[in-house]
Amino acid sequence: MDRRELAIKVGAPTAFTLGLLIIWQFACWAFKIPLTILPAPTDIAVALWQYRAPIIDNSFVTLWTTLAGFLIATVFGLALGIAVGWHRAIYAGIYPVLIGFNSVPKVAVVPVLILWFGLGEIPAILTAFLISFFPIVVNVATGLATTEPELEDVLRALGASKFDIMRKVGIPRSFPYFFGSLKVAITLAFVGAVVSETVGSNKGIGKLMLDAQASFQVPIVFAGLVVLAVLGIVLYAITAAIEKRFTGWAFRGQGAH
Repeated sequence: MDRRELAIKVGAPTAFTLGLLIIWQFACWAFKIPLTILPAPTDIAVALWQYRAPIIDNSFVTLWTTLAGFLIATVFGLALGIAVGWHRAIYAGIYPVLIGFNSVPKVAVVPVLILWFGLGEIPAILTAFLISFFPIVVNVATGLATTEPELEDVLRALGASKFDIMRKVGIPRSFPYFFGSLKVAITLAFVGAVVSETVGSNKGIGKLMLDAQASFQVPIVFAGLVVLAVLGIVLYAITAAIEKRFTGWAFRGQGAH
């Protein structure tokens, strides 16, 4: 990556974020917006520093539950995606069920999980899993199902079995779909974990924000949102770096422009 590309990738988001914060700060000052409605960025920064100990403590809980649910969703979604993409009959039979399951709002499932497993980390992990595995299944299945029929015919003519075609062509070909879905799933996992924490939990950023909202400590609420945004960006960047490492061949054509 040359200096110009690095400046664009780092400098542009930084400049946009700083500009947005300046406008936000000026608007709060100019219109005298109450702290309980919209705190200024400086008020949020003060809350981040003043309450850094509970914020860090709860952040680790949310990060742990999110990653645990995401990893389970990755393993389960990859396995189910391969099974669904293995044969058209399996695809036709399971896919409608997956769509119906994904259509159920996960916030409605959280009380059931709390009823089964009680308050704590398990409902948050399961909610993160439930909300993030669907994109993985769909993308892996799509990558396998869209293998060119002509390519399969040629490989069969050369003596390759369906398992050989799946292992040597289908699965490697679905890697860009798989890693693309991981970037979506990791952000959804955060949503699931925080939703569960706000519905019923004794720790986590969602619980911290809920308690702060109840006591009208709005800067802490926004501080929690900032922490979630930063964690989401970091995990997204890590996933994108892993994607580039394993599927760089799929992006070589883009570098030629």
